[in-house]
Amino acid sequence: MKKRWLFVFAHPDDETFAAGGTIAKLSSTGHEVYLACATSGCKGKSGEFHFSSREELARYREQEMRSACSILGVADITLYRYPDGGLQEIEPRKLAERIASTIVELRPDAIVTFPPDGVTGHPDHIAISAATLMAAELAEAHYPMDKQPSLYYTSIPHYYDYCKDSGPKDKCPISARIDISDYRGHKGKALQAYRSQIYSVNRAYPGVMEDDYSVICNYEFYTLVRANGQPRQKKTALPLDELPMLDLM
Repeated sequence: MKKRWLFVFAHPDDETFAAGGTIAKLSSTGHEVYLACATSGCKGKSGEFHFSSREELARYREQEMRSACSILGVADITLYRYPDGGLQEIEPRKLAERIASTIVELRPDAIVTFPPDGVTGHPDHIAISAATLMAAELAEAHYPMDKQPSLYYTSIPHYYDYCKDSGPKDKCPISARIDISDYRGHKGKALQAYRSQIYSVNRAYPGVMEDDYSVICNYEFYTLVRANGQPRQKKTALPLDELPMLDLM
């Protein structure tokens, strides 16, 4: 059975860094994929470009996101346009209710967001993770019993292969993986759409901007957090190559 998936992240490019291969695989196999992005990334680096204002950079990053999401097959993007770098200053319930309204409108079968440490430790990532968990719980009341959406955290355990000096490693136990080996090219091309973020892309995925996708892992990793209106018990961590495959159907 084909499903509807909603990915909720903080900045343009988060969706591609964290789950680009998964999104491409889902859309290519008939699932509907939607993205909610909380900010327009106007405080991000501008790479090789020069912009006259944060507003101009924000517009450019939004266009980069649209290009990347077109490559990945995202059906539609919801932009909240909260201040970049300011998500932790928003009252958590207010942010959660905004996300919950998107969930209620789209009625996804599955929701994906960052883990509690945000992978990189970025305050916006951490805030969007907590808000999305709260939003999922709020939205469950609008679903039929036993039909509530599943909530997953995405993990990037290989992120620090090339970014050894940045942020905390993801400590959330990983419960499953998705084979994206046939979709690494989609992820690579989507990363290339973010020219303004070339420094970040080169740090995490060196060579991708020059069409070398070998650095992109064959798998993307997830943790099931909630299902059928109930929290899922965290399992003992397994080696990455022993994790079960996530059933997308």
